[in-house]
Amino acid sequence: MQDIRVGMGVVGYGYWGPNLVRNFVSNPSARLVAIADLDQGKLAASTRLYPGVATTDRYEDLLKDPSIDAIAIATPVRTHYELALAALKAGKHVLVEKPLAPSADLVRRLIDEADRRRLTLMVDHTFLYTPAVQKIRELVLKEELGEIYYYDSTRSSLGLFQSDVNVIWDLAVHDVSIIQYILNEDPVAVSATGSCHVAGTPENMAHITLFFDSKCVAHVSVNWLSPIKVRQTFVGGSKKMIVYDDLEPTEKIKVYDKGITLDEPSEDAHQFRIGYRAGDMWAPHISAKEALQTEVEHFIDCVRTGSPPISGGMSGLRVIEILEAASRSIADQGRPVLLPGRRTSVTPVRATA
Repeated sequence: MQDIRVGMGVVGYGYWGPNLVRNFVSNPSARLVAIADLDQGKLAASTRLYPGVATTDRYEDLLKDPSIDAIAIATPVRTHYELALAALKAGKHVLVEKPLAPSADLVRRLIDEADRRRLTLMVDHTFLYTPAVQKIRELVLKEELGEIYYYDSTRSSLGLFQSDVNVIWDLAVHDVSIIQYILNEDPVAVSATGSCHVAGTPENMAHITLFFDSKCVAHVSVNWLSPIKVRQTFVGGSKKMIVYDDLEPTEKIKVYDKGITLDEPSEDAHQFRIGYRAGDMWAPHISAKEALQTEVEHFIDCVRTGSPPISGGMSGLRVIEILEAASRSIADQGRPVLLPGRRTSVTPVRATA
């Protein structure tokens, strides 16, 4: 009887790879065929947990195996493009750990290759698949918050210092992908400042501002030198406001019926009269399902049906364009950078360090 499950290969069994492997093994629509890694110790560790899964230190073995339909890449950022391109050229569907590639130009090449071969290309923006972010998007699309005024996020911890990417490519990438997913419009410009406190390493803290043609503005603060771990986001609208704390064990989202009201001034008045509205707070039910489980299910479904992924190539491209613009802005002391293909009436204020 023919096995209709999607044959999977995973390259990279370091930090994130074991999580991917665990979810592919537990997915009834997938069959994990092989794991590739250059470290024999890591391969031995995977064999102890999954004795029926083949291991190899040669990536080419995954590419040549006809029983492997798709490959998940969980390796250092600098290797993403070459490994993903090789997999696509071998006719494999691809899931790549974030970010999709080190530059927008390389992402475009991957998108073209996947489109030409009619293969699924998906980037691992795991936060998009969390029940909390899914709920926030639902509330925004239903206009429960009204007109969105701001997105304000702090994402910090002590470590993990990266050698090949700075803190915005490591941490801010999460918020940039969330912003792209939950809001009804794309940012038009970005301004960023950053600092490096360890010689010979990339920026370890940064502040990013995304500008929109509407009233909305987004601020993202990321830091590898925080004494405590923080994963907190505020989304404010004209009707209601959200506090999202990813570290909360149960009530990750709290919706506040709070805001301001403006009274029209009389003819002889010089300013609006501002009133304050304070209603109830409620915490919507959030599923406890693991985000990566949902993401793996989505990837397998896209491979089998040809449906476009939520975090597909174009989604990954928009995120990379913002990260590149933020990096250019940091290099120019916060000068606002217009995003590719965006025309705007916004005149961003020059950021101060």
